[in-house]
Amino acid sequence: MASMKTALFVFLHWVLQCAVCRDVSVPPGTLYRVAGFPLSLPCAVSGFEGPRTQDFEWFLYRDDAGGKQMGVVSTRDKGFPYAPFQPRVKNGEVRVERDSGDKVRLVIQRLRAEDQGKYECYTPSTDNTYLGNYSASVPVKVIPDTLQVSYTRSLTGQPVPEGAELTLTCSGGIQSEQLTQLSITFGKRNNREGLGAEGGGEVSNIREIISIDKLLGVVPGRMYKKRYDDGEITLEKRNKEGGLGEYVMKMRAVQPDDTGSYFCESTQWIRDPDRSWQKIAQRTLDIGNLTVQQLAESLSITSSPRGEVTLQVGAPLILTCEVLGLPAEVNSGLLVQWMRSVSSDGARSGGVEVEVARMSPDGVVSWGDNLSRASGGSMEKVAGGRYTLKLFSGQPLDSGVYRCVVSVYAGRANPDPSTPVTLTQRSEGVTVNLKSKDVLVAAVAQLLRGPLLKRGNTITLICNITVTTTGPAQAQVQWLQWPIPPRVIKREESPASAVTVPDPPVEEGPSLVAALMYDGVAKIYVNTSDVSIDRLSAGSYRLRVHSATMDDQGMYACHAQAWGQDPHGGWYNTGARAESNAVTVYMYSRAEDLLLIPLVVGVSSALFVGILIISTVTCCFMKRLAKQRTPK
Repeated sequence: MASMKTALFVFLHWVLQCAVCRDVSVPPGTLYRVAGFPLSLPCAVSGFEGPRTQDFEWFLYRDDAGGKQMGVVSTRDKGFPYAPFQPRVKNGEVRVERDSGDKVRLVIQRLRAEDQGKYECYTPSTDNTYLGNYSASVPVKVIPDTLQVSYTRSLTGQPVPEGAELTLTCSGGIQSEQLTQLSITFGKRNNREGLGAEGGGEVSNIREIISIDKLLGVVPGRMYKKRYDDGEITLEKRNKEGGLGEYVMKMRAVQPDDTGSYFCESTQWIRDPDRSWQKIAQRTLDIGNLTVQQLAESLSITSSPRGEVTLQVGAPLILTCEVLGLPAEVNSGLLVQWMRSVSSDGARSGGVEVEVARMSPDGVVSWGDNLSRASGGSMEKVAGGRYTLKLFSGQPLDSGVYRCVVSVYAGRANPDPSTPVTLTQRSEGVTVNLKSKDVLVAAVAQLLRGPLLKRGNTITLICNITVTTTGPAQAQVQWLQWPIPPRVIKREESPASAVTVPDPPVEEGPSLVAALMYDGVAKIYVNTSDVSIDRLSAGSYRLRVHSATMDDQGMYACHAQAWGQDPHGGWYNTGARAESNAVTVYMYSRAEDLLLIPLVVGVSSALFVGILIISTVTCCFMKRLAKQRTPK
């Protein structure tokens, strides 16, 4: 029993000591690496005593040397390497890179077949007590380089128009007895070495466009993800003879930012025993330079006739838009718009711009500011890059500055609504003047004389309009109503006296009551009263409000517009207008309404007196009856 206790005590003492003993670790093996490519072996030490920065020594036990030990490299002894490694250590091909004081890695820049064997990482002791393990080893197998990569067609460096399609083809494969995987990446180097980052630093000039990774998944580069999601960039793998794969990358429409030097990169991967993926071989092949010619450098938009056009009202207006400089080899969609601008003061330049008509990339024509012109005009594509706008009968409102605006979807003949426009350009302005006959308009409003207007009567208003012009003309009349501004009295208290100051009246906007159009069509805009509008004679227009209510009183005025007739018989708004004087309509109370007031007051007074008498009599009678019934 005592011997068992002693053994247990010794075991526990050994466990406690080893809890803080030195431990050297390397990756589990066997590791497979490719000849001619780098080998990187990490080594870490823990549980040591002494300085934080530890020394490391690497040994190699070659398979063909019968387990004989060879010194490779040391962090403390420059004379440590054996003869085969001395020149390689001296030129830096074999070296130790330190990650921290207790972590390093052995790097062999170009692995050789004779480098195959078991590598041992040893740490010289800095401990007071020699406990733990001071070295660890891992086998490394060197396999031959079978990674292949090639391209079908190189880029010539000739300028490619913006919007053109780019196709790059790269072939790659591996012939290895080990289970390895291949990834292919298409990338680009910018022509300028260091593009400034937003923070003022530098970013890499290499951009990964799209890849097929080691697990056969398609992965777009960070800066190309949106274009990949939109279907603008694709990558497809095709199987070829001899175990090779053909990888085809397509850019649907190149952009100016796509200028640069393109490459194809193939990478061989292997999964180590610790389940991590390691890059064991990589080969990059330059495909050539691409220069994208920007569309803005060649595109121009012209409109004709140029300068200024003066036409008589009713004459046809024909404008032509021509798109020049579009690359013939790029199938691009065009959105063509005709815009007209007229300033608020009537000037023919500047001001608000409105859309007259447009033709979408699929050829559909729509009209903008005046839908009624769709039957009086047309927009057509008469030839490649030539578009015409026709107004069959010009009207004064068609005057203004016309511009042709063209939006180009480079390389996208049928763009989606969400597709961004590549470039938008505008032509020079064409000033269009449509002359009409001189027209003068005058309007006078009056209230017909008669008895005082009372509730239920008919309000009759007359608007006399005079149109002075040559040729046929018609007037279009609108009646408007304003409420009578109430008089507001404001009292200001002061120690000396009370002063009454009238507030300015609160002005309210007019409401449209009725209108008689130039073609004789009447329009009523109120629903509270029975309203009619008609034409009594040439230049005399009447508004009647039947069964008027107190809401119909107010200030009335008529507005007149002159319409002329063009040589084709069509009517147009000449733009001449006039506003009449304001007529005040006040409603008086009827006699029966005035008699109703004393009647209501009398009935109310009589009812009050009757209730008072009944209450008094009832109260007194009940008290007397109560006294008679009281027992004596």
